[in-house]
Amino acid sequence: MNDAFVEEHCKFNKGLTKMGYGLEDNFKFKDKPETITYDEYKTFLEDYTPEKASKISGVSVKDIKYLAAHFGDPNKKVMSFWCMGPNQHSRGTWMNNIIYNIHLLTGKIATPGNSPFSLTGQPSACGTVREVGTLTHKLPHGVVMNKEHREFAAKIWDVPVENIDPKPTYHTVEMFRALDRGDIRFMWIQVTNPMVTMPKLRRYRDGAKKEGRFIVVSDIYPTPTTDIADVILPSAMWIEREGMYGNSERRTQYFEQMLEPPGEAMSDTKQLLEVAKRMGFEKQFYYKEETHIEEIYNEYRKHHEGKKHNMAPLEVLKSQPGAMWPYVDGKSTQWRFNAKYDPACSNGKDFHFYGKKDGKAIIWQRPYEPAAEEPDAEYPYWLCTGRVVEHWHTGSMTRRIPVLHQAMPHAYVELNPADAKRLQIRTGDAVKLTTRRGEITIPASINERGIPAPMQVFVPFFDENMLINDITLDSFCPISKEPDYKKCAVKIEKV
Repeated sequence: MNDAFVEEHCKFNKGLTKMGYGLEDNFKFKDKPETITYDEYKTFLEDYTPEKASKISGVSVKDIKYLAAHFGDPNKKVMSFWCMGPNQHSRGTWMNNIIYNIHLLTGKIATPGNSPFSLTGQPSACGTVREVGTLTHKLPHGVVMNKEHREFAAKIWDVPVENIDPKPTYHTVEMFRALDRGDIRFMWIQVTNPMVTMPKLRRYRDGAKKEGRFIVVSDIYPTPTTDIADVILPSAMWIEREGMYGNSERRTQYFEQMLEPPGEAMSDTKQLLEVAKRMGFEKQFYYKEETHIEEIYNEYRKHHEGKKHNMAPLEVLKSQPGAMWPYVDGKSTQWRFNAKYDPACSNGKDFHFYGKKDGKAIIWQRPYEPAAEEPDAEYPYWLCTGRVVEHWHTGSMTRRIPVLHQAMPHAYVELNPADAKRLQIRTGDAVKLTTRRGEITIPASINERGIPAPMQVFVPFFDENMLINDITLDSFCPISKEPDYKKCAVKIEKV
């Protein structure tokens, strides 16, 4: 522990321990953080010995102590990187909290070579989701629940503040549940392929096909999502349009249009502008055809004026490989919250976590809780899903690249060699996976790539001909609303 860093720059909170798993429709949850002391947090940790943690996680006591020694050594720098493994869980927010906790407790944060760093799952997920306010509760600079934030956005957008609903609507899983129920009857889908990616997929695919639903899909290729569309709008590829994207390290980058889109295809941005104008919002969507990207970006920058999130001017993005925010006095912030590298720090101390009113980072007390669904006698294995290196996400583009398709032509199920031997399954054998949501038959893979732990199997989700998400569980994290793709109970049978 770096007691000096913790006492100067951190505080301790605990939230609700029993959150639920979001399995029922219209699931509601609101965390109730409570301030605790450093000593109370230490007392809480006494129960989590390396032996107990090893029993829960499957990681050996030796490896836990080895890693702890690195974090505890003041002369060693530690970076933590993770992809969607910790995020896509029913307690995904807690897992992220715990990673940050370790870095804060040891003071290994916001300095060169010391930091937790989430490698976000989608390109520009930071830029085109979080930063610009795409989520139901978000605004570009804040949240819809905050009256001042709504008033600030309404002024920039030149609309009555009453036009911005203070109550968030549906997050992604609940939105598709609402489509199935009939609470939502129209949906416009852009830049995503939910008829491959949604967990417990069969329910939502069937729901989208129900009478009275009208689905519009913007895409560049046919996909299982365009299959359920009533109207398909042809979109422009990234090389056929102009725009910006935001990387995980807070770097905003500009890309130029290189080719004209074919036929009547147009960028998703232009599609939105045309629909908005036809809905009577010509005053707010005044942008000129030839300069609409620049005008939209300049408007967006107004939401972030000030040191804490200032964005670089467009001419800067065009002149160099992007710029990280906060961008202040012509410079990008390199290590955020570190007064030596971040001009937004203003408390006179070495570190200023200015996202909080008191300038202190929060260390969260988070207990272990079991999964929403665990293996039992009928479904004795754990099922985990994820990506392969050859194919991006659902493979709607990469599977059309011959060399990538040849390298990974179809999905598979990875088994632990001992499990495969016991079940008399060899590589290439047809295997039936069954969960409480349904079943799927898929070829086996043993000792070819990854080797799952005993009693675990892994299946990539890119293959639209083998939709593993037909049988996954639609539990989600009540805080982040991220679905739990990483664990549910499954039965394995050789066909």
